[in-house]
Amino acid sequence: MTRRGPGELETEVLAALWSHDGPATAAEVQQLVDAGLAYTTVLTILTRLHEKGVLTREKRGRSFVFAPVEDEAGLAARQMRELLDTQPDRARVLARFVSDLSAADETMLRRLFRGTGRT
Repeated sequence: MTRRGPGELETEVLAALWSHDGPATAAEVQQLVDAGLAYTTVLTILTRLHEKGVLTREKRGRSFVFAPVEDEAGLAARQMRELLDTQPDRARVLARFVSDLSAADETMLRRLFRGTGRT
């Protein structure tokens, strides 16, 4: 079995939950992600994501079901905000971010500011 990089399991688990129709148990996530992955590993990842506030957890019978708090775009936006919040010079970080955008991304950002872009 190939060793995964940092955060890859969390990404795989989130992708599985986003593709699933509604909340899922650890066993269901295990089947969606990788049948060779141990149940306890999947449960640990789900618990960590819940503790980070990325998943909700609800008791159903003898198990818990998990569901993402946000969709993929919402999670990425939250992570970007959290990273920005750690920076002492927000203006400089934002200026660098905007200056490094592709022309297409810059156009999309302008549309979003005008309220004519998609969200």
